[in-house]
Amino acid sequence: MRLLVYEHVTGGGMLSQSPPASLVREADLMLRALLRDFANQPVTLLTTRDPRLPPLEGVATLVPTAQEDGTALFSRALDQVDAAWPTAPETDGILESLARLTLMRGRVLVGCRPDAIAVAASKARTAATLAAAGIAAVPTFTSPDQVPDWPGPWVVKPDDGAGSDDTRRVADWTEARMRLTARPGHYVAQPWLAGVPLSLSLLCQGAGMELLAVNRQRVTIAAGVVRLEGLEVNAEPDADGRHLALARRIRDALPGLLGYVGVDLLATEHGPVVLEINPRLTTSYCALRAARGVNVGARAFAAAVGATDIPPLPLGRGRTITLTLARRRDD
Repeated sequence: MRLLVYEHVTGGGMLSQSPPASLVREADLMLRALLRDFANQPVTLLTTRDPRLPPLEGVATLVPTAQEDGTALFSRALDQVDAAWPTAPETDGILESLARLTLMRGRVLVGCRPDAIAVAASKARTAATLAAAGIAAVPTFTSPDQVPDWPGPWVVKPDDGAGSDDTRRVADWTEARMRLTARPGHYVAQPWLAGVPLSLSLLCQGAGMELLAVNRQRVTIAAGVVRLEGLEVNAEPDADGRHLALARRIRDALPGLLGYVGVDLLATEHGPVVLEINPRLTTSYCALRAARGVNVGARAFAAAVGATDIPPLPLGRGRTITLTLARRRDD
């Protein structure tokens, strides 16, 4: 089978922009980890590449023509494959549109379905969907009039932003209201909750669900700017099964979650509180093979094409791998 591995940042999706070097590094790290997972697999790979970046070795690669943007390049690549695994930001509907195009063209989509991506892309819709299913999610407000006068710091972030992009901690609810007023319909406001920032690495396989790892996030705040600076992949055990149970409830609330999915949450004194759902590869993926001894890419692909002989996850929790994601000032 022929598989297109498309990574938006490095694969031609940002030709009209100059993305930060740190973003390119992390995107390239994910792409190369995914390509490595398909080495020695019975799959013929195709990928795309921004011509400003060093070429990839050992894999067939398409580069954009002068008239192509990322979507046009992705569409041309679909002509040559049976299946596609798109990785892209949810921002501005990019990932959703690539997923829809894949299905419209009759190709196997390795990843979440468009309707689930549309919900997960919006922090407000995610919180509302989870709350309706009885899942603890951070209270999320989209307009100044909704923001209650709860004491303590607040967070203001883009509703459809990816990662910690443009995320600010502000002093109180009044400043949160002011920031929502400045960009109507763009930002959401959330109370700053005390807790340990974690993420879940999941593999959703229709009715099945595998918890690959519970990861610790190293978050810093400088002048109000919130940044994810590092990860400890596979850092926490799930001895009592609470995280797997939470993952299953999230999947039930949003059944179009398929393939690799990341969930950001806080471990609070009252239990886990979900912050957002990432319906795509996350940076934690890069260390999962070393941490868990499992080929997640090949496993997700096998599930997508309907394989029935997927072996069980290896016994034992594995080891913890630390990833540093610090941004440089000159990015």
